[in-house]
Amino acid sequence: MKHYPFIIFYLFCNAFIYAFHGGFWVYAACFLAFSAVVVWGSFDIELGYFVNSITHKRTKINEVALTFDDGPTEFTPKFLDLLKENQIKATFFCIGKQIEKYPETFQRIIAEGHTIGNHTLSHSNNTGFLSASKMTVEIEKCDEVMTKTGNIQTDLYRPPFGVTNPSIAKAIKRTHKTSIGWNVRSLDTVTDDESKIFKRVTKNLKKGSIILLHDTSEKTYNVLVDLLLFLKEKKYSTFTVDSITKSKKK
Repeated sequence: MKHYPFIIFYLFCNAFIYAFHGGFWVYAACFLAFSAVVVWGSFDIELGYFVNSITHKRTKINEVALTFDDGPTEFTPKFLDLLKENQIKATFFCIGKQIEKYPETFQRIIAEGHTIGNHTLSHSNNTGFLSASKMTVEIEKCDEVMTKTGNIQTDLYRPPFGVTNPSIAKAIKRTHKTSIGWNVRSLDTVTDDESKIFKRVTKNLKKGSIILLHDTSEKTYNVLVDLLLFLKEKKYSTFTVDSITKSKKK
């Protein structure tokens, strides 16, 4: 189902080329258009163009998943305090090098019953350009740090920046991970306007939404305070991402 837009686009290009007798500029235009579509597929994890990622939960009740990327950080303990106060479990996609920097915080995340996911060893800005072998090492090394620091293993993986491509797809398959995306992106690393972040999240909220946040700043903590009040008022419960994968294995 997710590939239908690309199949339709491919068929359209073929019809377009045939209609205009396959001239050079026709081929060039189709090539550029197809390249744009591939780039779009690489950066929009919801499309599942290269990797089938879990982006939401099929449910009939008001429930959402809170997920936090790029930690642990100096701000994570405040997030944990707030979640504990509200008796909420979340999913933390942790970076290996950050775990090494804040081992006690990582151990606390586990001890308080939150779900852990792999977010690579270094979260490199060059993620989209790494080979399959290097991406595999990034995932495996993060696993090693998690095992060493928290005596925990996870089959959950979230691609940095939500970027996917053939190399990343191969690495995910080699490491036997399940790719986890989202369908509500807060963009809390892009803007400092807390009201905009809050409105973006609450506006796009649906039953079974997976919300992408980052436990890396004071502003996101402030947004989380308001978001938890909103969820309570709207009678939303929360779930952790592993509940989806566990149900699929039954």
